[in-house]
Amino acid sequence: MRVMVFFDLPTTTKKELNAYAKFRKFLLKNGFYMLQESVYCKLVLNHSSSYLLSQKVKSHAPSDGLIMLLSVTEKQFSKMDIIIGDKGKEHIDSTDRIVLL
Repeated sequence: MRVMVFFDLPTTTKKELNAYAKFRKFLLKNGFYMLQESVYCKLVLNHSSSYLLSQKVKSHAPSDGLIMLLSVTEKQFSKMDIIIGDKGKEHIDSTDRIVLL
């Protein structure tokens, strides 16, 4: 499964900018990668891990703005059409597990 996070956070004040940066760093630290600006994605094993991850994202969400989560299966994710552009090097399209030490 894939968990996708879509967010639109305000960045007009310094406090809001710090909250945005903190949330983005949280996503990156927890294994999300950027599909495009304000859209991040992470590969998870099953519905249970998807639920736990969504709870974790909710607990780290800033108080202002809009954040949406979407869980899709690998089959659904693989049917995504890319109309303009190329798949980036960071695009993970397999379920192989890799451990780097």
